[in-house]
Amino acid sequence: MTPLPSMTWHWCRLLSGHGVASGEANIDPLREASPYPRGTIAMQTPFFAKAGLDLKGMWPGTLNLSVEPLKLSLKSPDFHFPLLYWTDLHPPETFSFWRIMLRCSPQSFSYPAFVYFPHPETKAMHWQPPGVVEVLAPWIDGLVPNAPLQIGVDPERISVFADQGGCIN
Repeated sequence: MTPLPSMTWHWCRLLSGHGVASGEANIDPLREASPYPRGTIAMQTPFFAKAGLDLKGMWPGTLNLSVEPLKLSLKSPDFHFPLLYWTDLHPPETFSFWRIMLRCSPQSFSYPAFVYFPHPETKAMHWQPPGVVEVLAPWIDGLVPNAPLQIGVDPERISVFADQGGCIN
């Protein structure tokens, strides 16, 4: 995906995650261990591929990006997988994905990425607040917590707003 003329860019910052998606929780002694030895993304990727979403080239973990104090409204995903059974540790989960772009500064290279949205009504643990979005992207050297980034989105499908009226659907 290349940046579209109608794409809007929004500043965000990288937050430290739980380490469950990447499997880092199982190698970091300061984090609570996860029941997913390789991480959830590595386990889910074959199921997404079988359903039509190829995540080759994406790092098998999520970037937790905050636009707070703003919030996000997501609609019309590029991919939607209802009640995907990917583990026997809990009931099936519903996932949606949106194509986006990610960059470290306005002058830097743009990386194709995806908003990764496990629907809260089917997700067992580790929910995100309304101003935080999980993103799947290629490995980007040098990223550290609180790093400023920009997400490029289709404003018809992903809105970043200040009022309390947004929703995720």
